[in-house]
Amino acid sequence: MHIKEHFKSCPKCKSDAIQFDKKHFVCSNCGFDLYINASAAVAVLITNQQGELLLTVRKFDPFKGTYDLPGGFVDINETVEDAAIREIKEELNLDIISLEYFCSFPNTYTYKEVDYYTLDMVFKAQIKDFSPLQANDDVSSIEFISPKKIDTTTIGLTSIKAIVSKYIESVR
Repeated sequence: MHIKEHFKSCPKCKSDAIQFDKKHFVCSNCGFDLYINASAAVAVLITNQQGELLLTVRKFDPFKGTYDLPGGFVDINETVEDAAIREIKEELNLDIISLEYFCSFPNTYTYKEVDYYTLDMVFKAQIKDFSPLQANDDVSSIEFISPKKIDTTTIGLTSIKAIVSKYIESVR
């Protein structure tokens, strides 16, 4: 459900004079103005020495039980690079030694029946040591899969399907 469906009255003056105009709410009664912008998110492509891509399995909804890439939302006042490093440490207990920008994709992330618009920024990461690897945070399990054997229909999020498809094409 688009966020505009949740605003029936102005949060500031409580009047019903609030309108949504493509990307922001405006109240004609009090002048309240709220922009709805895409939230920044990161996804990280990690491969092992055999060239297999690390895919995680989502522990929670949305798309619980489907494949995903490690990553998550960028915190306030955090760079996308720092977010990628933090998310990989939180989810996989791994330390990134280098990051390289790969691409970005827009996404609609539906959580508790509200659509959130994100811009997923994707990095390729190098990991020095995989021995501390473990599934943590919102990851239920981890799998390394050869790009030739990845079935993108088992990936839940639309943007992650597109990212993995683009990655597979790039390594062919």
